[in-house]
Formats: sequence, structure tokens, C-alpha cells
Amino acid sequence: MLLIACPWCGPRDEAEFHYGGQAHVAHPEDPAALSDEEWARYLFFRDNPKGLFAERWSHAAGCRRWFNAVRDTATNEIHAVYRAGEARPVVP
Repeated sequence: MLLIACPWCGPRDEAEFHYGGQAHVAHPEDPAALSDEEWARYLFFRDNPKGLFAERWSHAAGCRRWFNAVRDTATNEIHAVYRAGEARPVVP
């Protein structure tokens, strides 16, 4: 079981959280101007690295707030947790 540290509530069991996908994906400034291919890329194409990856999480069974976490996709270890809107911390 994964232990996730909510920035507001502290460490909790992963069952309390919902995964929200890749963090720091900018919304298009003018979505109506995008072609179907560009819109599909925005909606469906995400990075899939082996190693450190910034992700969005929601504490669904707690404070219900969204936050970001830097997780190693190879080991499942969470290296940093930070609030939405904050810059991604540098993780060695």
C-alpha cells in the first residue's frame, strides 16, 4: 500500500486518493483555434517516463483538495508533495 502525504492533512493511505494524471499540463489559450489533432494531443497524449514524474492527486476521502506529487514510476516512491499552483520542487 502506498502512503501519500497530503499537503493539508498529512500522510494517509492511498485508498483515500484519486489519481489525476500528469501535472503542469497547460490548458490551451484558445481551444477553439486548435485542429482536431491538436485538441486530441492536449486531451490524450501525456508523458510516460520511467523515473521521476510530476502527477496530480486529489484527496477524495479527506480535504478533497488537489495537489501535485513527484513520484518515481519505477519504484512507486513519492519524493515530494506540493500544493497545486506551486512550482515543481527540485528532486535530486
